[in-house]
Amino acid sequence: MTEALDQIFVTLKHWLVSLCPAEFQVLASIVLSVAPILMVFPGLFALVTVIERKGLGRIQNRYGPNRVGPFGFLQFVADGIKALIKEDVVPRRADKVIHFLAPLALVLPCVVVYAVLPFGRNMTLTELDAGLLFFFAVGASTELAVFMAGWSSRNKYSLFGAMRAIAQMISYEIPLILSAVSVVMIAGSLSLPKIVAAQGTYGGWLPDWFVFTPWGLAGFLLFMIAASAESNRAPFDLPEGESEIIAGYYIEYSGFKFALFFLGEYLGLFAISGLAITLFLGGWNAPLESLAWIPSWAWFFTKLIALILLFIWTRGTLPRLRQDQLMNFAWKFMLPLTLINLVAAALWHYIPAGFTRWFMCGLMVVGPYCLLGRGIAGKDKTSKRVYRFAD
Repeated sequence: MTEALDQIFVTLKHWLVSLCPAEFQVLASIVLSVAPILMVFPGLFALVTVIERKGLGRIQNRYGPNRVGPFGFLQFVADGIKALIKEDVVPRRADKVIHFLAPLALVLPCVVVYAVLPFGRNMTLTELDAGLLFFFAVGASTELAVFMAGWSSRNKYSLFGAMRAIAQMISYEIPLILSAVSVVMIAGSLSLPKIVAAQGTYGGWLPDWFVFTPWGLAGFLLFMIAASAESNRAPFDLPEGESEIIAGYYIEYSGFKFALFFLGEYLGLFAISGLAITLFLGGWNAPLESLAWIPSWAWFFTKLIALILLFIWTRGTLPRLRQDQLMNFAWKFMLPLTLINLVAAALWHYIPAGFTRWFMCGLMVVGPYCLLGRGIAGKDKTSKRVYRFAD
């Protein structure tokens, strides 16, 4: 019964494919594999937009959406209808072809990367031996879409916002990839299902997830910080700094094209969260061996929702960084620490299991963290902000 529930979607797909004529079974298999991704994650995007607005409202002591539908949970329907019927305004001097293609070039890579994510046991659309490399290679093309949007608008604000966004994305893409390399070193594979399988054992009272090791915890934290910057999430949301460059690189977009940028940003957030789950949080594996009877896909999406809530909490808590703080943090803190973390992962691999391994790897991570943190804090000449109440 447990195995049947775990494989219910795989079994259902095979049954539906078997109903098709033999010459159409390959096409039917492709459609039945792609269609759930195109339905689940855009649907999750619609739901998360409402949850995020209501959550931020509570954090900031105000009401979120509460008019459309029960408790305001149909607000995304009203927003979608508005985006569809709103006038599409294109600047007269804009490059209309590039202006049209930019939002599509942003959304398509964010959808394609889902092909290699393992959503559950035997639930990977395409099992590539270099799935992790495919994910990063396809995801990197979004930077071209950002530049296309900023340059084609023929607007100085949009171009400046695009260049600032590209600088941020390139800067944080390096520590993002390097933090994942430590997992590849330990797992010995670039295949995402094999990385999940390497975390599928239970050696003690904690599962053998990579996050429960010194190098894994450091890698996970570095990965999530870099993922926030790659996804333009607070406190790294400078590319759309409304008070500085008026919505950034998509200032000249309206209607459904603007909605596509919004959709692409959230699809990228879900994808990078799914990759973090796969690399560090055991993928579809249960946290306790006694809970392995719960379907693997349920564990994956539970972890995904938890990370999304973490991103929402961070957005409502942390203030936006300055541009110099953002770049200094990437190059003077994140990059050195990810390189040091690779050495810690190598030590973990070669030192025999025991207290010595934990102590050496922990010291290898905590020591540079303290030194690099003090170095950055010491160079910041900005005085502390003082709040005073009016008489």
